[in-house]
Amino acid sequence: MISYVKIYGPPLLAALKALEKVAIEMPEVCIMDTTIQAAVGAPEIPGASFGSSSMSFDTAEGVMSFFGIGNISEERCNNIISKSGESLGEYDFYFEWFTKPAVGQVEELIEKIDEVLAPLGVKYTLTTK
Repeated sequence: MISYVKIYGPPLLAALKALEKVAIEMPEVCIMDTTIQAAVGAPEIPGASFGSSSMSFDTAEGVMSFFGIGNISEERCNNIISKSGESLGEYDFYFEWFTKPAVGQVEELIEKIDEVLAPLGVKYTLTTK
């Protein structure tokens, strides 16, 4: 199952980074967002780069560099980015659950999202399918 997030209003990048931080603390999910999708596809996009070179998610160092934190376990680095190939479609971000989530887990995710996005002033929708 996937919980898709659509963000309304700026600051979009700050909202994506806030959602990434939520995901790092949730070992039961992996994620995809528009910035990761762009980085993964960077070799196919002429001139696309992140920092001084194209971003790599092949190593723990590359993942930690992208998230801007150095205290992610190697195991988490290996499973934080979705490898399912599922498209974002009209959404900006998704949390892909490793196993079907209980209602309480989805409610906990909503509470965490509310908490990190409220200070930014953005609105969002969450759709779990």
